[in-house]
Amino acid sequence: MRREPPPFVQIADHFRQQIIDGELAPEAKLPSIAAISEEWGVATATAAKGIKQLQAEGYVRSSTQGTFVDLGAKQTTGADRLQMLRVGGTGFRPGERVEIVGAEVVPAPADVAEALGLEEGAGVVTRRRRYLDDGGVVALSTSWLPGEFADAAPELVESAPLPKMTFGLVEERTGRRTVRRSDVVSLRPVPAGDAELLGVEVGAPALVMANRYWDEDGAVTEYATDFLGPGRHLSAEYDLP
Repeated sequence: MRREPPPFVQIADHFRQQIIDGELAPEAKLPSIAAISEEWGVATATAAKGIKQLQAEGYVRSSTQGTFVDLGAKQTTGADRLQMLRVGGTGFRPGERVEIVGAEVVPAPADVAEALGLEEGAGVVTRRRRYLDDGGVVALSTSWLPGEFADAAPELVESAPLPKMTFGLVEERTGRRTVRRSDVVSLRPVPAGDAELLGVEVGAPALVMANRYWDEDGAVTEYATDFLGPGRHLSAEYDLP
């Protein structure tokens, strides 16, 4: 028998989904703790715990004026950019910019083929870009997508920024909406081809987040890796039920 999550988790899940779906836009004000308490039939402490969970995850900020949608505290990874694009119409935080390092169709290496569910050597689109802000390199990001996507969206193999980013362009042209992702974080030595772009020595250890994205039919639409820039880190804070 499936056990229902605690009420504060249900409250956090409810508002998180509204934010992800764009029903609550950036700077939108959430109901007060008292209003949430009354609507959900829970104690104010439980309602406050649900909002605190959202704060810990970086979805909202709270002040004496109330609680507002604010993704500014979240680490900018590929998965975050998808969420930011859907919520606010842009995958960039204030002050961020992108440099497109390369875009082409190449034979899929073994690990990429396995991640995308393709035969090794099959044609795949690869896009490499470097995200920067006033603090330097945010991340060096590489995406691999099924080669057929280049037929529907030839912009994918052009070395220029995409107005709706990769996620938005693929969804618009193919109708394949990303509904699930997996994240794997590891420590890897920076290869020679990436070291100069990251501003580190070849072989220096760096945090890497690898993501896979699936559509509604369970097919992988993208495999991506982000080498985080020097001094960047991933963090999370959660209340335990």
